[in-house]
Amino acid sequence: MEPLLVLTAQGLYCPEGDFFIDPWGKADKAIITHAHSDHARAGHRSYLCHADTAPLLKQRLGEHIQVETLQYGETVSVRGVQVSLHPAGHVIGSAQVRLSFRGQVWVVSGDYKVVDDGLTPAFEPVRCHVFVTESTFGLPVYRWAPQEILQQRLLAWIQEVHQQEQIPVLIGYSLGKAQRLLYLLKETGLHCWLHPSIYAIHETLITHHPELSQKFPPVHLFQPSGRRQELQNSVLLIPPAARESQWLHRLEPCSTAYCSGWMQIRGHARQRGADAAFALSDHADWPGLLAAVEATGAEEVWATHGYAHTLARYLREEKQIPARDLLSPFAEEMEE
Repeated sequence: MEPLLVLTAQGLYCPEGDFFIDPWGKADKAIITHAHSDHARAGHRSYLCHADTAPLLKQRLGEHIQVETLQYGETVSVRGVQVSLHPAGHVIGSAQVRLSFRGQVWVVSGDYKVVDDGLTPAFEPVRCHVFVTESTFGLPVYRWAPQEILQQRLLAWIQEVHQQEQIPVLIGYSLGKAQRLLYLLKETGLHCWLHPSIYAIHETLITHHPELSQKFPPVHLFQPSGRRQELQNSVLLIPPAARESQWLHRLEPCSTAYCSGWMQIRGHARQRGADAAFALSDHADWPGLLAAVEATGAEEVWATHGYAHTLARYLREEKQIPARDLLSPFAEEMEE
């Protein structure tokens, strides 16, 4: 029987359904797992994604794009291939894509994490014959501390920075990481100032999901022309791209903390030049990847994004699961 998916120069392609999943090049029909830029790119003729991802796609790619949406568990037939979306737990709106055709069931995970972050529906293992898994942190060294422990460390650091009469600056991606940081800061009573790119995502999410505002502390837009005095006894959130901006230097003295799974390794923290680092990730760690694979009951695994070769080899040699690694343009990209 022919495989339901094949890897092409444009990405994963389903010949029977004539569609791509998170294609790298332009496609007529693209099924998108979530709104991060390495999965959702401009130029496709039509997009299919979860309903919570659609407004984020339109914000990033333009209101003009043609988008069809599904809820979790809802099924649509695409040229006879049954397609449904299931929670990935990565960021708001993220989904795994389940394909069913003539007795074959394949699942493409996109990016995922197996811990419940309190914001996104928890990762849902989907039984399948072939599981296409991410492997961003597919090395045994990556093992995340419990979220409550990270929260305690984060809040203690912020308190220490305030005692030193400095401004705590948290560095994290605008979609996913920023929302998790806000969630962890809710009970502090602190006001949070947001870089314009983070604020734009926040406004989009709150507009479409007003109930989310109850999970976040008070937030304010901080413009590059803003004054340092506005940030007293507050917290500033910025994306990594703003780390070296001139306006941030104007706010000194401040103390910066990089928030990313890559911070699990001290060398990465030193390279980023931050004053503190927190290994807070929206991806599965090594035990999480293995648990997800096992829960699917997959007879075959394809690994992509990150340490695909290491994960595939481990599954073959230690778990006796046929596995292969897929090369992608984003194999070495830092997480969103």
